[in-house]
Amino acid sequence: MEKLLRKKSDQPLTAHQKDGVLYFTFPALDEISFCVHGFSSRLGGVSEHELAGMNLSFSRGDVPERVEENFHRISEAIGFPYERMVFSDQTHTVNVREVTGRDCGKGYLTPKDYHDVDGLITNEPNVVLTTFYADCVPLYFVDPVHHAIGLSHSGWRGTVRNIAGVTVEHMHTAYGSEPSDLVAAVGPSICQDCYEVSEDVIEQFRAQYPEELWPLLFEQKTAEKYQLNLWETCRQNLLRAGLSPEHISVTDLCTCCNPSVFFSHRASHGKRGNLAAFLSIREQLRI
Repeated sequence: MEKLLRKKSDQPLTAHQKDGVLYFTFPALDEISFCVHGFSSRLGGVSEHELAGMNLSFSRGDVPERVEENFHRISEAIGFPYERMVFSDQTHTVNVREVTGRDCGKGYLTPKDYHDVDGLITNEPNVVLTTFYADCVPLYFVDPVHHAIGLSHSGWRGTVRNIAGVTVEHMHTAYGSEPSDLVAAVGPSICQDCYEVSEDVIEQFRAQYPEELWPLLFEQKTAEKYQLNLWETCRQNLLRAGLSPEHISVTDLCTCCNPSVFFSHRASHGKRGNLAAFLSIREQLRI
């Protein structure tokens, strides 16, 4: 297994390897009996060159048959039927879509009939929510009371516009999920040390968060450059949405710090494939 550079964490992600495919899970979500989840790495696939390994994108110039084989491999490793995946349509919005069994295969086996969707929710078993990454933040949501789930893509635009809170609101409206019951995870993505942004980005964060939080969310490095902490900002968004601190897990893995294990837009200067997050409700509960 590749050596991982990990950040300090009270609950480090668990690495799994099956038939050469490396993926990661959160211990807190592993404890929920009906939850199937995972976050892919770039290891164990068949793509080549800058897409080498487990590229999970049809839009990065890869050979489609290779991408299909990669999806077959990751679905087998994590343990879900690949034909039950439902893809997001990510454009850095805060749009969240409720999906059902009728949506299974959209984006993979059949075209999507929706656009501009960065978050997915469901309460139906065997519907595999699937979102895509190469430094942005995957947000996992599980309601252990109402057996409902959500998975959202949170880049800096989605973070400052609070897709975390929007997802919680959609789950409450659709399924009666109470924020205090939700278990959430902030998945592998770019860390503060690696994420330099400009003044105009930080101005948007200053406008949305109280001044006492600014030292936690960003650090000024030069006159016009800052290091932005998406992990902590997403955690604050979850807290503001009503989640309990003890129900929030934060990644210890940075995609940019580990470019041999993860695809990273920053580390590769845009020459990369895509990672994916997966979340579903088990068709039959474990006994």
